[in-house]
Amino acid sequence: MDAARMAPAGTIKRQRPPEALGAPVTAVDDLYLIGHFGIAHLSPETWRLRVDGRVRRPLELDLDALRAMPGTTVTAVLECFGNPLLPREPTRRAGNVVWRGTPVSAVLDLAGADGELLWAQGYDSGVFDGRACTEYLKDLPLAVVRERGLLAYEMNGEPLTVEHGAPVRLFVPGYFGTNNVKWLRSLTVADHRAEHLFTTELYQRLVGSELRPVRDLDVTSLVTDVRRDGPTVRVEGWAWGSSEVVGVEVQALGDDDGEGWVRAELAAPVGGPYSWRRFRATVPSAGTARVRARARDATGARQPLEGDRNACHVVDVDEPPDPGGRRNL
Repeated sequence: MDAARMAPAGTIKRQRPPEALGAPVTAVDDLYLIGHFGIAHLSPETWRLRVDGRVRRPLELDLDALRAMPGTTVTAVLECFGNPLLPREPTRRAGNVVWRGTPVSAVLDLAGADGELLWAQGYDSGVFDGRACTEYLKDLPLAVVRERGLLAYEMNGEPLTVEHGAPVRLFVPGYFGTNNVKWLRSLTVADHRAEHLFTTELYQRLVGSELRPVRDLDVTSLVTDVRRDGPTVRVEGWAWGSSEVVGVEVQALGDDDGEGWVRAELAAPVGGPYSWRRFRATVPSAGTARVRARARDATGARQPLEGDRNACHVVDVDEPPDPGGRRNL
């Protein structure tokens, strides 16, 4: 299959505000959209997936063959890491989605894969930050993708939309969206990293003194609803990460640095281990101008108060604009 038609061509972004994300499962229309090169348009009838590299049996699968294999359904968060040119700037683009597809492990087993890394290439191409690319490419640990990766062809019970990678995209629960290659073209099993704009240049961050690729989701939280209720302010939102979220705290802020943190009520995950959990808390209304939430995971990691992409979400608390006490976030 030839290169995809890109329409529009050029980086495209769309994002709904936090108050639109109150549902346990995010509607496709409310899910953020990122296209580094634009939107690729492919025919499901002529689409093919190539599996090659360090395999005993190279494969080429069409959509019918892929869908004929045993499928699985996973509910998990899709989260954008953010702008790779401003990697510490919070963007708060996320949603919780029901994914269905063929486990990557089934295809790897069929091909007889033997390697350390999996290169995932998309059909999309174009220019990003002044750099021309003939494809979008990511390289991921083969063991992780084999364990939990999906060749996803449905979102929320419906076929993938064109904007979100139809007819098939890679989805690895617990990994940032940049790794979940849309408009999937090929899977190449390798024993070394791929040199590419989107593998070894962008989407890197410093861990100690070493630059590492962005993969595992950070522990984070998002405030989706704040309302005054008599002497209290009620705060609600979602928390998630690549490790289990075990606690969320909410703090009321006034003219000073705020009082102590209030432990939020934390509900069970909406889906599997990589889905989000709802939190609810109440803080005093008097003197409260803003609130912020901070999540903690099972490894002990906490959201930073400020200065990084998963910094605490701080929300202004205004006088309620309507009888229901709701306000825009």
